[in-house]
Amino acid sequence: MTTLTAPERTTRAASPYRLTFPRLLRSEWIKLSTLRSTWWAIGISALLTIGIAVIAAASLSEAQGFEPIQAVVSPIQFTMLLAGILGVISVTGEYSTGMIRSTFAAQPVRGAVLAAKATVIAIVLFLSSLIIFFAAAIAVTPFFLDSGIPFAWDDPAKSTLPILAASISMAVFALIGVAFGFLLRSGAGAIAATVGLLFVLPLIASLFAGAGPGWEWIADVVNHLPMSAAQSAILPQEDFGIPVVEAYVTLTAWVAAGMLAAWAVLRTRDA
Repeated sequence: MTTLTAPERTTRAASPYRLTFPRLLRSEWIKLSTLRSTWWAIGISALLTIGIAVIAAASLSEAQGFEPIQAVVSPIQFTMLLAGILGVISVTGEYSTGMIRSTFAAQPVRGAVLAAKATVIAIVLFLSSLIIFFAAAIAVTPFFLDSGIPFAWDDPAKSTLPILAASISMAVFALIGVAFGFLLRSGAGAIAATVGLLFVLPLIASLFAGAGPGWEWIADVVNHLPMSAAQSAILPQEDFGIPVVEAYVTLTAWVAAGMLAAWAVLRTRDA
């Protein structure tokens, strides 16, 4: 027997029916797809990814040791912020308009709402990122052909696997934004927290990473931050970052921690 919290009992009493999970997924997709910010974020991500990839390919295609896949996935250092912010907006937009009350009235089980929203935003970011990265790969191919370095489509480790890892990472960044959105409910606060975790904190920590004996733990912390773990998963290197399996475990842990914290808050706090 499912035990409901006080907020869930209140919304269930006010609702004559509940949305099934498939209908809840469809509802979340409609809400996300009708937000102009969704398509703006995806469009800007596409422009940044393809634009930066082409610029990198044009300027570095003849550099020794620079491979085509590096040009394709390097823009994720900037587009990760758009993914995180989109995750935040998908949640805080409902709180700012009051639509979240209708959502919880239609489905009083808060965990189901969280799961549906997280599923939809993750799928949208993964699929759109996959298309964008493959488009970037096609765009940079001519530059490397001119330099005699063909895109290694026959080697998954230098083509499809990094693209898949980058797309998964974009979904992870969006889910971190979703978690902060539910935790803070404030657009400005959640965006600041997301940008701080994904971008600012790694910069600050890296300043102390090479400080000398006694500070080695900071380098270990940096390697397990979301962006650093994503880099290790996308383009693994023996002398940099963490192993691939550990990188994926780290990214999974960040998502799990964020979703659990958001779920705990949703169960105990009114909309």
